[in-house]
Amino acid sequence: MIPVTGVEGRSIAVLGLGRSGISAARAIRAGGGTPVCWDDGAEGRARAEGEGFETTDLTRSGAFEGVAELIVSPGIPHLYPRPHPVVAAALAASVPVDNDIGLFFRSVGVEGLPKVVAVTGSNGKSTTSALIAHILQEAGRPVQLAGNIGRGVLDIDLPGEGDVVVLELSSYQTELARALTPDVAVFTNLSPDHLDRHGGMGGYYAAKRRLFSEGGPDRAVIGVDEIEGQFLAGQMSEGAGDDRVIRVSVERRLPGPGWSVVARKGHLAEWRKGRQVGSIDLRAVKGLPGSHNHQNGCAAYAAARALGLSPKVIEAAFHSFGGLPHRSELVAERNGVRFVNDSKATNVDAAAKALQAFERIRWIVGGLGKEGGVAALEPYLGSVTKAYLIGHSAREFAVQLTSIPVEICEDMATAVDRAAAEAEPGETVLLAPAAASFDQYPDFEKRGEDFKRLVTELP
Repeated sequence: MIPVTGVEGRSIAVLGLGRSGISAARAIRAGGGTPVCWDDGAEGRARAEGEGFETTDLTRSGAFEGVAELIVSPGIPHLYPRPHPVVAAALAASVPVDNDIGLFFRSVGVEGLPKVVAVTGSNGKSTTSALIAHILQEAGRPVQLAGNIGRGVLDIDLPGEGDVVVLELSSYQTELARALTPDVAVFTNLSPDHLDRHGGMGGYYAAKRRLFSEGGPDRAVIGVDEIEGQFLAGQMSEGAGDDRVIRVSVERRLPGPGWSVVARKGHLAEWRKGRQVGSIDLRAVKGLPGSHNHQNGCAAYAAARALGLSPKVIEAAFHSFGGLPHRSELVAERNGVRFVNDSKATNVDAAAKALQAFERIRWIVGGLGKEGGVAALEPYLGSVTKAYLIGHSAREFAVQLTSIPVEICEDMATAVDRAAAEAEPGETVLLAPAAASFDQYPDFEKRGEDFKRLVTELP
């Protein structure tokens, strides 16, 4: 645990008592503060009370008298589409609002001197973060992985000098954190997502950008295959040759004298001052299938190089990386048919990348659709033999998918049975929903686990 600094003798309100909220309350108490906890759900309040924390209804009048600040869990709106009533009350009372990420950065800066690598972006954050941590571990560097993946950021062991902390950070976390000081910051890519929480695409980009503009990292690894990444790289650099910015692309060779890592046709190449200084054949790396994973590999490679690791050490670690669950995860191969779980493909951009990674696809798609549905996937359907539609948006998606055969299956069990029955040797049954899971599952992990269970139970 990392005790929070600067809270001794102060009352700190904590809103939301899930993983990050409870860990924040523990860390505040360890730092000598008094957590005042609240959750809209009785289960969360009971969990906190079971650990001896005081719970107080923060929606009541006068609840913020004597409270120094409010710590908010990432799932709770603090600005758009409208602030949670407790957040609104704190702002009205001039009480600062922060989150566990802000507490981490302000506390680690005092208590230890680790290197911190922070990864954000729309897609690929988890794989990139896990791969960076894996590379460091294989290289013998003390490393901990936390944030939006694995452990809560304040639950990790207090790092010391020479240690590395790798953080996956969502836009919810980067937007609110009052302290952001990573040594290496990584921006994978940007595509429309969570727009209701950020008031549109501009607000979403601004939330990601804070990690760089507020954080002032020593090195910035930035994917430049979208205009937002190109703009961010331009803002962070003093010129074309400024090697504090490492540009990443899987679409083209990047010109100029700067530092870049690119992947084309499965080959990663590192360029510095106009010369190639490292390369890896990514086609042989089983844990990174498809161009989207090649982008993740490039970003992780760049971050590891920024920390001083050699190309040979990084390449060896790539080959021992097994990938993450629910992200292009090969579940089984039966009678020449592969079953792949990409439940994490919760938006159109992620689904497009999954559809480009495989040939002859039986596609399981659907759930709680996002704005625009799946119409934007039309250019990526060339490898799809048939789509099997599930969930709340099944009929809406069926109307949009006019160029391929579709079947409305409603639920996962029916979709898996139908796809498996019709699949021929050499085909891939791919779960890439292009939608949220909340209509039928609590999260994308549970959706992916259901898919995997059903595949293992096939006759």
